[in-house]
Amino acid sequence: MEKKYPLPPFNYETAKQKIQLAEDAWNSKDPVKIAQAYTIDSEWRNRNQFINGRDNIQAFLKHKWENELNYVLRKELWAYQGNRIAVRFEYEYSDVKGQWFRAYGNENWEFDENGLMQKRYASINDLKIKETERKL
Repeated sequence: MEKKYPLPPFNYETAKQKIQLAEDAWNSKDPVKIAQAYTIDSEWRNRNQFINGRDNIQAFLKHKWENELNYVLRKELWAYQGNRIAVRFEYEYSDVKGQWFRAYGNENWEFDENGLMQKRYASINDLKIKETERKL
């Protein structure tokens, strides 16, 4: 059985480590690598989309980075308990027309006993910004 360390139950240090691993993976923009952190039947809500399973996650991420260029993400710990972590995040990207955006949001994560994320619920808001207003 595959395992993704650290494993739950999480403490402050292991929750922060799990978040940093996720941030690093998402900043790689490698859909195959990222999808391996989720259970085969992982359940997502991303904005108004419902995505289930690694194959669909991988396809979603591939499409995401075809449209969200120059993507840079930062995540921070909000709360943790047992096998759950809540994260606050922001990221910046430009679209294919050159318009820049900053996205803000929160994610609720739930992990199985092997450290794979089985549920990810993300609420995200996008704000148009000028390139000179970038922070990341």
